[in-house]
Amino acid sequence: MRPRSLALQRWLIPLIAGALFAPGLAPLSIWPAALCSVVLFLYALHRGGQGAPFMTGWLYGAGFFGAGASWVYVSINVYGHAPPPLAALLTGLFCLGLAILTGLQASLYMRIAGVGRPPKIALFTALWVLFEWLRSWLLTGFPWLYAGYATLDTPAAGWAPYVGVFGQSFIVVALAGCLASAILASAEQRPKRALGTGVWVLVAALGMPAGTIDWTKPTGKPIAITVYQPDIPLEQKWNPRYFTRILQQYETVTLPVLGSSDLVLWPESALPAYRDNIEPYLDRLSDAAATQGVTLVTGIPTRNSDGRYNSIIALGSGSGEYHKQKLVPFGEYVPLEHWLRGLIRFFDLPMSNFTAGPAVPPILAAGKLNLATFICYEVVYPDFVWRGAKTSNLIITVSNDSWFGRSAGPLQHLQMARFRALETGRPVVRGTNNGVSAIIDGRGLITASAPQFSEQLIVGEAQPRTGLTPVMHWGSAPVLLLSALWVAFAAYRRAR
Repeated sequence: MRPRSLALQRWLIPLIAGALFAPGLAPLSIWPAALCSVVLFLYALHRGGQGAPFMTGWLYGAGFFGAGASWVYVSINVYGHAPPPLAALLTGLFCLGLAILTGLQASLYMRIAGVGRPPKIALFTALWVLFEWLRSWLLTGFPWLYAGYATLDTPAAGWAPYVGVFGQSFIVVALAGCLASAILASAEQRPKRALGTGVWVLVAALGMPAGTIDWTKPTGKPIAITVYQPDIPLEQKWNPRYFTRILQQYETVTLPVLGSSDLVLWPESALPAYRDNIEPYLDRLSDAAATQGVTLVTGIPTRNSDGRYNSIIALGSGSGEYHKQKLVPFGEYVPLEHWLRGLIRFFDLPMSNFTAGPAVPPILAAGKLNLATFICYEVVYPDFVWRGAKTSNLIITVSNDSWFGRSAGPLQHLQMARFRALETGRPVVRGTNNGVSAIIDGRGLITASAPQFSEQLIVGEAQPRTGLTPVMHWGSAPVLLLSALWVAFAAYRRAR
């Protein structure tokens, strides 16, 4: 093969492999695509990337995040009013910056595995899981695009309550590693390597019987739920001209459904005003809901002497207020604000000066029920949700994915909310401004939903539950500890 063709292959294969991962997740959810992506990545490292593993990993990450997370362009361009070239540049910097992590992952793998040696499947898998976990907290975290999400709606999904999304990632990557190892092996070694593939296929398939065990149990009767998806354009929401109309819209739609609901949910920051500015309006709605024995839950900005918060409150027969703890950089606060604020309009988005709430359980009361409440981005943090939902009977998540338009972002967000239901064995009720609003049962299945970009009332039921799944007991610690020990063991053997 000519040097130019060889170089092209070395750069193109990891780039294409990374881009292939995105179709394995929502909205396409073609799970074999994620599997093939990981196979090609390991193949590229052992066939073409031995001399430059960091570059191979960085190119893989460029395709991975470029195809899977480039939806941030919509918020920067459309709602941040950055010109297309600047929005593309900022999006590219975001994706290429994240790709540094996959470059480091690949470099560390090849350093321990050794150039010219057979693939170390356990090492590759352990590092993949650890770097997913790293992304969940580094620089506030970007816990997105985990391999484990590809198992939703597959037989392997039954393992989710036991091992969570990180454990599911371990299964996916280990299976892909075995496939890559079989492809890379010589003809004599291939049957032996294929046996490993069979073992992991069996492990994945055993998720079906594992998923039949109920770790949680019903408590009380199913409750009637109404979710209001208002579909209010962002251009209008923070425009004072539309303030009165928005309040009237919510009230006009909600009052007639109070008699047929136990719980009514509005989306994140549903009302474009701080709570203290509209107390009479909220008191009127709260009294109407209490008269009917209904809990009204809504997202709303709040403030006190300590700061301004992105909050969620319960009115009517419910009570409590929760302030969002995990804020979105640039969307809810501006890092390096002194230098960036005012530089371009993107850094001055509405409500981008929030303070993180105190580290308290995110619980609201709805009559005798406990609601675990997570605002927007918070639901994608696995351990955060598992801890917060321990004393809950139902999970509520509110969001405003309007910032990402018709991209894959909102559908990926819904997929992760479904996964939290599967992991915790609890129904998840999701309210958004323009989709996807949904009622999800304790097995991660959508029982009621509404189309995106339309004003809708979603009506359904949810069965409150109690009890803990194994992953709620132990969190991600067992999977992460196993992965860390294996990397340490492999490094020790390599050093000898």
